[in-house]
Formats: sequence, structure tokens, C-alpha cells
Amino acid sequence: MKKPLIGITPNYHAHTKQYQLHEDYANAVLQAGGIPVLLFPDTGFPHYIDGIICSGGGDIDPLLFGEEPIQQSGEISPLRDQYELELCKQALQTDLPILGICRGMQILNIAAGGSIYQDIWTQTGSVLKHQQQAPRTYGTHSISLEKQSILYQLWQEPHMVVNSMHHQAVSRLGKDFFVAAQSTDGLTEAIQQKEKAFVLGVQWHPEAMPTLAQQAIFGRLIEAAISYQNKRKD
Repeated sequence: MKKPLIGITPNYHAHTKQYQLHEDYANAVLQAGGIPVLLFPDTGFPHYIDGIICSGGGDIDPLLFGEEPIQQSGEISPLRDQYELELCKQALQTDLPILGICRGMQILNIAAGGSIYQDIWTQTGSVLKHQQQAPRTYGTHSISLEKQSILYQLWQEPHMVVNSMHHQAVSRLGKDFFVAAQSTDGLTEAIQQKEKAFVLGVQWHPEAMPTLAQQAIFGRLIEAAISYQNKRKD
């Protein structure tokens, strides 16, 4: 059996024409037993991969979820937005395992017809610190887990402390998603599709936290990717 190929979407900076990806993503996939592969726009749907990670990055164009941009909305990457939207839509149709991380969770939700808050503090009034001033490896606020979620199955704990580096968040859920975890201010911290083998979005950065609990997320992704690989061979 070949190790599963996990496609990862990098960030794209239009003004410098550069792609960028933190090594933590690749290391997490390698440690879990997969092979990381970069996915670039304009290359079509990658039928050769066994799973996808939509990585973190900048803001998403509000027009893509039916809103005008507010003042607090940040820099967008139209090339990346369009590619990842189509990638997620096709992946959802083919039951390809997907892990969305931070921005990746948000684009996954939008691909399923949902929307996001352009700015948490402006639009929700939350006073919780979601842009931490601490190392990426360190968790700074707690989340509560839904018992039906993959995360609860993995951790067998009702609560977990996670890192936090975002000013946007899921608002209206996309089709067939449920809230898998919440922060204490009621914001959605994880989403999941119940009928899929592995379609999970998390608002934090598990690849940056060197714990067994966070690494278990990538382990479950690899398990799902192996099952997908085997079904494709049948």
C-alpha cells in the first residue's frame, strides 16, 4: 500500500507573486504517515490525491458569500479564493477527505453555501482574544466539543485549549455542516459534515501545536485518506 498523498493549498501573495506555506503543515502530514503535495491554482482538480488540507492565510473576498466588504476586512487573494472554492466544492462531491485549518475552515464553509463574520469584534461584540500574543505552539483559550464530533471521539474530553490567530469566523453554517466545537463567546471553532468520512474544519492551527491530541487530527485524516485510496482502487 502506498502512503496517501495529501494535497495542501499554500497562501498566495499577489503583489510579490509568491506562494507560501509554513513547514508545520508538511511536517504534520509526514509525521502522521502521509506524503504532502502542494496544490496550485489553474492546475485543475487533483484526481491523484487522497486528501486535502486547506491551510490558513489572509481574508476571503466578502462578495463570495454575498456581502460588501466592511472597513475591517483585510487583504484578499482572488486567485486563491477562486481555486479553493472550486477545489472544496468538487472534493465535497467526491467524498474526498478534507481538513480545513483557520481560513481553510472558512473557505470550506463558504463552498458549502455558508458565510463568515468579516470581523469578529465589529460584528459579534466578542471580548475574547482570538488573535493571541503568544507563540503559535501555545494554546490561549478553551473550546467545548460536541459529543458527536470527530474531535470528541479522538480526545474523549469535553474541553480543550487551543491556539488562536484570526479575526474572522464562521457565521452561517454551510449545507450539511454542524458545529463541532465552540469557544466560550459562542463562536464556532470547528465544523464537520456528519455523513462524510472526514470533512472537518478547525479554526485553530493544530499543525503548530506539538501535542498528541492535535497530531491525532492528522492521524485521522490519514486513516480516511487510506480508505479513500482503497475505494478508488476497487
